[in-house]
Amino acid sequence: MSTPLVSAARRREVIDALRRGTVPQTGLDLFAVGLDRFAPALDERILTTTTGGAAFHAIRGEYGSGKTFFARWLAERAKRAGLATAEIQISETETPLHKLETVYRRLTERLTTATQPPSALRSVIDGWFYALEEDASETRPDLADDSAGLEAAVDALMEERLRTVARTTPAFSAALRGYRRATMDGDAATAEALIAWLGGQKSVAASARRAAGVRGDLDHFAALGFLQGLLTVLKDCGHPGLLIVLDEIETLQRVRGDVREKGLNALRQLLDEIDTGRFPGLFLVITGTPAFYDGQQGVQRLPPLAQRLATDFTTDPRFDNPRAVQLRLSGFDLQRLGELGRSVRDLYAGAARNPDRIASLVDDAYVSELATAMTSRLGGRAGIAPRLFLRKLVADVLDRVDEFEDFDPRRDYALTVNTAELSEIERNAAADTADDIELELP
Repeated sequence: MSTPLVSAARRREVIDALRRGTVPQTGLDLFAVGLDRFAPALDERILTTTTGGAAFHAIRGEYGSGKTFFARWLAERAKRAGLATAEIQISETETPLHKLETVYRRLTERLTTATQPPSALRSVIDGWFYALEEDASETRPDLADDSAGLEAAVDALMEERLRTVARTTPAFSAALRGYRRATMDGDAATAEALIAWLGGQKSVAASARRAAGVRGDLDHFAALGFLQGLLTVLKDCGHPGLLIVLDEIETLQRVRGDVREKGLNALRQLLDEIDTGRFPGLFLVITGTPAFYDGQQGVQRLPPLAQRLATDFTTDPRFDNPRAVQLRLSGFDLQRLGELGRSVRDLYAGAARNPDRIASLVDDAYVSELATAMTSRLGGRAGIAPRLFLRKLVADVLDRVDEFEDFDPRRDYALTVNTAELSEIERNAAADTADDIELELP
């Protein structure tokens, strides 16, 4: 049994998330299974982004195939290259795709870097002004003792860096100026309000907006300009790009027809803008089910978008092109599920009270037996089993082996699956016969 070299805090964060049945926010590289084939091509995309280009990928997979896991694993790789990241859950009520101002607001709320948790917007902007001061001081060493002159040089440098953005979205530049003035004057309330406004928040105090010379709230048409401005700020303060993940985009299939078409058009617009070079440093990733990409209630409803995302999946999945616009996640089979369980067991054992006991009682054979049993409980569908399997492995088996000296999982534990802990798809899979399915009768 190998023990990963990992900090106690990182190990604890991963294990705690698996115990809750959720995807960890970090540390996914510690137990990623089956993703190595994508790594070289994705690292190329990250490199393209860090050098001023832009990239896009559409991730496809059924429920349980690991789309969210994949997105967070990719985000970790992006952060190691210096990129900022934001994961946004698309939903009909909270974050409708056709309202780009709402998408931008969620982006700033979820914005994170390798050193800053969400929301990192204020720290990014403060870092940008610090970088401007450093650049101005380096260019004009004679201003070291002239605070007024240094401020003027910083203002001039800010105007130069934001010239392209100011042509299309002058309000972004104006709000940054206002934020800097408020900060220098010690006006914390106005500074906080303008940061909120730059983040797309609504109901910002009118007095703060007047102080910066801006009006109203961010709208759909200005959202892309604000994204462009954010990319400029990120680059200048040491983050050469931004990875945005639009997760669960298949929710578009469940909205009204007119709303769905607006959402698809918004996605097409984003892709067009990326192609024109408007967003240097942007890596956009969307995730969705095959039905979204192939069905008439999804991408196929908008032919120009369908053409952009078209990818041949008629060949054996082993030969899928990792550089294609769509990447297919094939999901788990029993072999991969067992491999995943063994990785998590080894990670757990690294901080266990008695690693040898973990190795003896939760050996490879037992992990495989548990994976088989869980898959059987879910109608033989290994592809939707990972979440619940890992939760049972950690909370019901590994914790008990570690906690109780006389606990033997083969003797003292029988796998149980309660309806309350299942998602709708898992419940459907667990229904062994027609008698297990509840019908609503008049």
